[in-house]
Amino acid sequence: MEAQAYRATCLESVAAHYDVVLISSVAPTWEQEFLADYEVADPADQAALSAAGRALAERHALAGVMTWTEWYLVPVARLARQLGLPTTAPETLQGCRNKHTSRSLFARHGVPSAASASVHTEHEAAAAARRIGFPVVLKPAAHAGSMGVIRVDTTDELPAAYAFAAQTAGRSVESTQVLVEEYLDGPEVSVECVTHQGQTTVVAVTRKTVGMPPYFEELAHLVDANDPLLATVAPAAVAALDALGVTDGVSHVEIRVVDGRPRLIEVNARIAGDMISHLVHLATGVDLARAAADIACGRTPDLTPTRHRAAAIRFIYPAYSGTLTARRVTQPTEGAERVCFQRQAGDKLLLPQDGGDLFTTRIGYLITTGPTATLAQIRAQEAYRNLDVQVAPVAHTAPAAREHAA
Repeated sequence: MEAQAYRATCLESVAAHYDVVLISSVAPTWEQEFLADYEVADPADQAALSAAGRALAERHALAGVMTWTEWYLVPVARLARQLGLPTTAPETLQGCRNKHTSRSLFARHGVPSAASASVHTEHEAAAAARRIGFPVVLKPAAHAGSMGVIRVDTTDELPAAYAFAAQTAGRSVESTQVLVEEYLDGPEVSVECVTHQGQTTVVAVTRKTVGMPPYFEELAHLVDANDPLLATVAPAAVAALDALGVTDGVSHVEIRVVDGRPRLIEVNARIAGDMISHLVHLATGVDLARAAADIACGRTPDLTPTRHRAAAIRFIYPAYSGTLTARRVTQPTEGAERVCFQRQAGDKLLLPQDGGDLFTTRIGYLITTGPTATLAQIRAQEAYRNLDVQVAPVAHTAPAAREHAA
């Protein structure tokens, strides 16, 4: 359900232009209508992935290999190299996956970033936090989606925060390091980039609404084809990709604008999640999924904008932990492109303070469009008000006043 909710538009786009064969850890379900063939194998297992790739290559003339999943970037690049297909070097993608390596390369190439220290114990984390200065951010060195990322304002908060970050880091097969980093105080954006044969084109900037402190959960995104901030952040995004050595593919470069100047958070060398690529397509007409497939096949992508609009997404969360009892659209909203519910009535929703996590607590999302960013956001607010989402609180959580959308 998660993959379908967030990646179906990408797969549909690629399948409209290419015959798609899939390697997946489970047999495809909703993906079947877009596929010519498939193999079941764990893409994180290099040997299994390579065997599945060779099996598909025996049955089909493969033109390219791509992934939009963060954890599979390096294995898929190795598979592409084994098959003699275009790819950014696996060693480069390892540098993107490890945020400590990325910070080192940013510093070496003069890309504005954040002070950062790699630690393995709570004692080391405390020492690094004192050296950098509170507030700091703790995060796993090799994860994604803001998982395990937490802000720490005082020494007293550090033990619990380190345990939270370290638990997530410990599940990674790439690195169990935890990073202690300078907190960058400013608006967060991402820059959606396409690199082909070493030349990067900046396609769009995504303005983010981040909340639920001390976590960094993404609550909403906005893409405006005419965003004036693009000129400010584009050079830093290109410099970051050059510093890491990214040569081919679509990238999602995260930045905070501090005192009017861009500072790098991280580079994700794949198509953005959270439906951002769909927002880019709605706002600009540029198809990032098609571009990624073209580059994987050694073709020059068409990045010509055909629209000059804005698109917004807002995510739906409960106000408190509990059981989802109802979720529906009460009336249509002008400019609402879609409403997607990921959770069903009867599902348990546990926020982090109650032992859950924000990813599985997300109920769904809505997308709106408009000729301007302001109108797209106004329509998103209206569409949110036109939802009826009800959660029965867990016994130990005091119920808040009923809200139309939790």
